[in-house]
Amino acid sequence: MTTHRLTCHGIAGALMAMAVLALSACSPIQIGSRTLDFGGGGPSAQSIPSQPAPMMPSGPVQSFGRGPVQVALLLPLSGDPAVSGVGQSLANASRLAIAFIEANPNIAENITISLRDTGGTVGGATAAASAAVTAGAKLILGPLKTEEVTAVGAVGRSSGVPVIGFSNNPAAASPGVYLLSVLPDMEMKRSLNWIKTQGRRGIAGAFPATPYGQAQETAFRQQAVIAGFAPTAVYTFSSAGEAQQIVNQAMDPIKRGMIDTLYLPDRATAPSFGASLAQAGVTPDMLQIVGSADWEGDPAIAGAPQLSGAIYPAVDPAGMAAISADYQRQFGGPPHALATIAYTATILANVNTLSMANPPYNPVLMTSAQGFNGRDGVFRFLGNGKAEYALVLKKVAPGGTQVVEPAGL
Repeated sequence: MTTHRLTCHGIAGALMAMAVLALSACSPIQIGSRTLDFGGGGPSAQSIPSQPAPMMPSGPVQSFGRGPVQVALLLPLSGDPAVSGVGQSLANASRLAIAFIEANPNIAENITISLRDTGGTVGGATAAASAAVTAGAKLILGPLKTEEVTAVGAVGRSSGVPVIGFSNNPAAASPGVYLLSVLPDMEMKRSLNWIKTQGRRGIAGAFPATPYGQAQETAFRQQAVIAGFAPTAVYTFSSAGEAQQIVNQAMDPIKRGMIDTLYLPDRATAPSFGASLAQAGVTPDMLQIVGSADWEGDPAIAGAPQLSGAIYPAVDPAGMAAISADYQRQFGGPPHALATIAYTATILANVNTLSMANPPYNPVLMTSAQGFNGRDGVFRFLGNGKAEYALVLKKVAPGGTQVVEPAGL
């Protein structure tokens, strides 16, 4: 293993049958632009900004559903328009899920959703969570940003109420605070295991110097060790302009076969890295490029010939396709790409064995190794609050992506 500096560091079954009756009608979705950066610096170039915020959530509580178990849904419905638009789309998806439950005679109506506005701020999220607990909520769904999920988790922990947050930053997870998102750990685990089966041994990675980039780098380091790799190098960078410098540093070990796989999870800069590698004469036979789930649906990635042959993990888009028509019909526009998360969370909250348990949503049931099947595919919660998803592996190819390996945990 060599040490570089640009900032480059050396690296040391069956589903729960009846429990997922409602969820079994669900299938997976696309990620693409859905990873907005929920406070932790997610992979998308679009970041949800922090707003200076009211301490109290704004707007009246909205309720839907007819079940006896109270479930709170905390989302930004006011504040920054870009963020509140995402929140409203997720709220609509939750309503759609409740409508599905009510329309299906084989599914018991166990929950009532109380929708509360966080205003997109930590103070608003904390106030909304406290009000929800006081009103008798047995489970909290949301919010979006990492710091808000962390704050809501603290309220939930002190009251014994579990939280299913929508952040994509693993730092927000903890026992009793579950993240219903595809996290870097699972992405790295899935792709590294495949790389190992291909006989490749010289792995390296380049990660942006952001909080989320750091989370990706940490996951890469940890999962590489678990998979039996001793990575050659890890590079960090502040902008796409540093791609050429990193490629220059990596060229010698690439030519000597010491690096045969390069992780480029940041979708915004991956085309720049690909172009620099192609200009240096690096071919797919010499180097396997590996992306992230955030690559899915990105036109710049799909249209970059220098990334042809690159592979990346993803969820299947069938879940989004399954709800899009109903959503469009009821709400007059397409759902946000994150809508499947709120839909799945609502259906999950209604599951008999979780909602009607004593106590409801207890950790033993929530962390069942058998898992659940939602709109984004098969997933399970771990005791540390993180989620594992069954991801497919896709390859960038002329004319569209190709599935290299079907979904697996």
